[in-house]
Amino acid sequence: MVDSPGRITLWGIEVFMATADERSISAAARRLGASPSAVSQQLTNLEGALGATLLQRNARPVRLTPAGEILHRRAKVILNEAAQARAELAMSDLSALTRFRLGMIEDLEADVTPQLLTHLAAELSGCQFLLETGASHALHDQLDARALDVIVAAELGAEDWAEVHPLLREGFVAAAPRGEIDPGGDVLRQLKRLPLVQYTQRHYMGRLVMAHLARQNLALAHRFELDSYHSILALVGQGAGWTILTPLALMRARRFAERIDVLELPFEPLSRTISLTARRDILQSMPAHVADTLKPILRRNIVEPAIARHPFLESTLKIL
Repeated sequence: MVDSPGRITLWGIEVFMATADERSISAAARRLGASPSAVSQQLTNLEGALGATLLQRNARPVRLTPAGEILHRRAKVILNEAAQARAELAMSDLSALTRFRLGMIEDLEADVTPQLLTHLAAELSGCQFLLETGASHALHDQLDARALDVIVAAELGAEDWAEVHPLLREGFVAAAPRGEIDPGGDVLRQLKRLPLVQYTQRHYMGRLVMAHLARQNLALAHRFELDSYHSILALVGQGAGWTILTPLALMRARRFAERIDVLELPFEPLSRTISLTARRDILQSMPAHVADTLKPILRRNIVEPAIARHPFLESTLKIL
């Protein structure tokens, strides 16, 4: 059914907000799971209903008009109220929740996410699940833009609109070619003889590692900067250098375990916290429930196997 051009609809406002945030009709369409032509038509309908031009659509990127700026401020309130109303209605009967949009870091994609979704699907029989996997900073951006309801990602700093449920703290480790480093000797000096295979600084984790090295006054030669754990550990396993990663990364690329040695960092420790984050007061008790569901899955599938393989992780890899 096509919306009347004279009617202001919640869907039209969601389309407008997505286009305003993405600054692109095609990007808004991808975010919303709609076609660019459908997005364009919704914008035309909304502008017709309001009697005002909201977007300069021929500009690259798309820009808000003065009228669009006014609606953008008001639309945030409208969408927040609508989301809260939907959540309150659903949470009065959890089985009535019809859509759940989850963002999950790629580190947990295979070992944790399927079990979580299977558990939630059994509880929410009428619910449709949308899963987005990606880097932590990208998931936080999508949560901020209201494209996701809940994310599981590395903490980047709490926002005042967010509720945060810490799940897991993990300390970073060094991985070197098997047999290349004598753990009884000066580990840092031995590692410095090898180039660092670096995780990309385009992602939060890579920036975190490089900032930590700078604080240690360590300038390490590197030839490779990659965004794939598998590629990094494959290079390390082939003797191309050493790297700094997390236990989650090691678990995700465990097929390289026999080619590498995993060592404690030979300088000040570094850790990160994986948390479940949602918009405050929108989903009521749902985020806390998902966090409670996740913790035993993380313990069984990540923490216990990692510590069994590398006992020194017991002090730095913990469910919170």
